[in-house]
Amino acid sequence: MINFNVPTFTSKTTEYIIDVFKEKHASGDGKYTKLCNQWFKKNYNLNQALLVHSGTAALEMAAILSDLDAGDEVIMPSYTFCSTANAFLLAGATPVFIDIRPDTLNIDETLIEQAITNKTKAIVPVHYAGVGCEMDKILEIAKKYNLLVIEDAAQAFDSKYKGKRLGTIGDMGCFSFHETKNVMSGEGGLFVTNNETFTERSEIIREKGTNRSKFFRGQVDKYTWVDKGSSYLPSDVIAAYLYSILEIEQDIQEKRKYVWNLYNNAFEGLEKEGKVRRPIIPEYCTNNAHMFYLLFNDLKTRTNFISYLKENNIYAPFHYIPLHSSPAGSKYCKTSSKMDITNNISDTLVRLPLYYDIKEEEIDKIISTVMNFWRN
Repeated sequence: MINFNVPTFTSKTTEYIIDVFKEKHASGDGKYTKLCNQWFKKNYNLNQALLVHSGTAALEMAAILSDLDAGDEVIMPSYTFCSTANAFLLAGATPVFIDIRPDTLNIDETLIEQAITNKTKAIVPVHYAGVGCEMDKILEIAKKYNLLVIEDAAQAFDSKYKGKRLGTIGDMGCFSFHETKNVMSGEGGLFVTNNETFTERSEIIREKGTNRSKFFRGQVDKYTWVDKGSSYLPSDVIAAYLYSILEIEQDIQEKRKYVWNLYNNAFEGLEKEGKVRRPIIPEYCTNNAHMFYLLFNDLKTRTNFISYLKENNIYAPFHYIPLHSSPAGSKYCKTSSKMDITNNISDTLVRLPLYYDIKEEEIDKIISTVMNFWRN
């Protein structure tokens, strides 16, 4: 079976994990957590970069920092993972869903303004497949209505919009290092901000609402509970895994882009024949090769395609069930636009295997099997 994803590791991964125990510090904010934080601060030019235990945790931190009250609203796409909505729901707000664009599958910025009410506090653009949302327009709307912009950059490692790194453009950014992501630690995430309003408080929230970080830096002689918070620190074992992957991130990106381009070139003819549609990357956005997907013309063909690949020992899944049509989404959230594009994409999208250690013969088999589906 060719898996959809296989986690990456290197010889340094086990070496660094063993070193964690040599350092006698396996809990949060150890040697490797600090190295990861420093890596992102330097490479992403950030005021604050805090490793957390998941992308979900990063979103929850952003929600707490947003000072949401019961009844406040947060605008986001429905075509996203439930964590995007859950984080703000747990903070007392109501997620408000709008449709996505047919090209990039990102939030449709032209629908945001009509969804804004006097209860709206934030916009959450999700950079689907690592392709940037229309951030200039989103920031313009946010400024007009005094709203926060919180980037769900879970899939957007190493991607840019008009030369700016995704996750660093809005007020806050949230990344994931789940094993399906370009760089990974099994589970893991990152909260980032360049907004000085959130720099110090984010540290406190991450440390269960205490000023413990100040204590360790010698800025206070004891630490205490000063704010809301939770336990968002990852084990330093997780950080050691991540740091070993960050050391080879350029190799990972090069390989992923190589595979992505092989797929894209191979299926150009199918697109010209009207059988599928390939991903669309605007010229002002970079492609981090997080995901390669194909869009089919209808649900039946998509279902048959997935079954055909499975019969040939290739696992190729579809993606999200839209949040607006889920039981929790219907119960707790609001929908502010027609969802025709979201519903259609959910019914017709298939993701192909794409990971660092995929072999040439596996790529060849995937491509030939996709082509054979249309010949049979």
